[in-house]
Amino acid sequence: MLFNSTIFVLFFVVVFIIYWFLLGGKLKEQNVFLLIASYIFYGCWDYRFLLIILLSTITDYFIGNLIYEREDLRAKARLLTISLFVNLGALFVFKYFNFFSESFAALFSRFGLVVDALTLNLVLPVGISFYTFQTLSYTIDIYKGKLKPTRDFVAFAAFVSFFPQLVAGPIEKAKDLLPQFLKDRKFNPKLAVKGLEQSLWGLFKKVVIADNCAPIVNQIFSSYDTQPSSVLILGLVLFAFQIYGDFSGYSDMAIGTAKLLGFNLSINFKYPFFSTSMSDMWRRWHISLSTWTGEYIFMPLSAWKKHWKRKGVVFALMATFLILGIWHGANWTFVAFGLLHGTIVSVEYVFKKQTNLLGQFLGSKRLMSASGWFITMSLWLVGMCFFRSTDIASANEYLHNIFVGPYFDGIPIYFRTYKFLFAFLFILFACEWYNRKAEFGLDLSKFKSKPVRWGVYYALIFVMLRYSGQQQDFIYFQF
Repeated sequence: MLFNSTIFVLFFVVVFIIYWFLLGGKLKEQNVFLLIASYIFYGCWDYRFLLIILLSTITDYFIGNLIYEREDLRAKARLLTISLFVNLGALFVFKYFNFFSESFAALFSRFGLVVDALTLNLVLPVGISFYTFQTLSYTIDIYKGKLKPTRDFVAFAAFVSFFPQLVAGPIEKAKDLLPQFLKDRKFNPKLAVKGLEQSLWGLFKKVVIADNCAPIVNQIFSSYDTQPSSVLILGLVLFAFQIYGDFSGYSDMAIGTAKLLGFNLSINFKYPFFSTSMSDMWRRWHISLSTWTGEYIFMPLSAWKKHWKRKGVVFALMATFLILGIWHGANWTFVAFGLLHGTIVSVEYVFKKQTNLLGQFLGSKRLMSASGWFITMSLWLVGMCFFRSTDIASANEYLHNIFVGPYFDGIPIYFRTYKFLFAFLFILFACEWYNRKAEFGLDLSKFKSKPVRWGVYYALIFVMLRYSGQQQDFIYFQF
């Protein structure tokens, strides 16, 4: 079920009515119902996927309790290893086995050795990368002594499979979301209004921005060898907006839907296109992933290599971003994406002092912010080229063609043909700049007038009915 589909709307209306009107005030019954609803939601993709999420749930529930009961550190470590093996093993088999098998076969062929790649004909379970990291946070935090395990299996299972954020995040840490399943929830009208506003804004970003950018991006990337430089740059810009509208739109709908059920999920995007450095970008883009990798990968690695001092931090940054890149997909383009961003963030870290001195010398914060924004966005578009391309060679050729011209042929026709899209991109930018200190771009709490608020709601609904693009799958479902 897609969030922007009629069947999901009907599904959620039924869930909402039963959850609040029939089961309101009954915590255990609500959790049982949420678990059933989540399994129905996930089973609609492929009922076989339920076996994998059930395996992960059962494993980590019992492992978490066993880790907490053991006093010997070696015993705790062995139990944590079992959790890591089961969860990461399933992720490796379904997502990465074929990639590594084919890569090793290609490597041997370079030395004249013919090795047949062993591949598995498996369907990638939707959202496996998301809920794997989510459930791992439970056993890791218990091992570290940061969290006590729950004895309520239903609450834990509902936490793992919570349908609003199950298939594409935000990736919730157990210590943040699980406690919300263990305390009574009462319907909060103000929270519900916020949830509806955020869901509406997310839907706008998905169906108007992302779905209208998609066919243009597909056309440009499929013919990049014949396009002028300006069109190739436009393709990267529109893909950046496509993936932002697609993924942040989904996150807004997930967070908004959860609010309607009385839950608070983590902010996943914080206006990333206003970033002035790549480090700042990753504090604003897919925040739940960057904070998860920061806490569970970067911090342990940097502590392990602290005797290397600054080199240890750089090592931890590069390793973290490599894993972050591979998390996105089993392709060398994602390896390049991760290493590129790791290198940029590492350079920013190493030369932070020099950058601050340059800012003091120039004596203009606005100039530094403007130049930082331009450099960051330019490098981000380079990363988007690798993210979108099917292979490294295509990405390199796409980037090469940007610099060889012709430079401006063909660009006016896009602005004439898709002027409505560029108008909505401007509206998106304007709204998010105006609300850049708020939780999301359609926060109307500043407007006390009901006619103004309802006017905005109706205007957005009209725009979505009139200008929505052809329905596209959410990009991050493949991860």
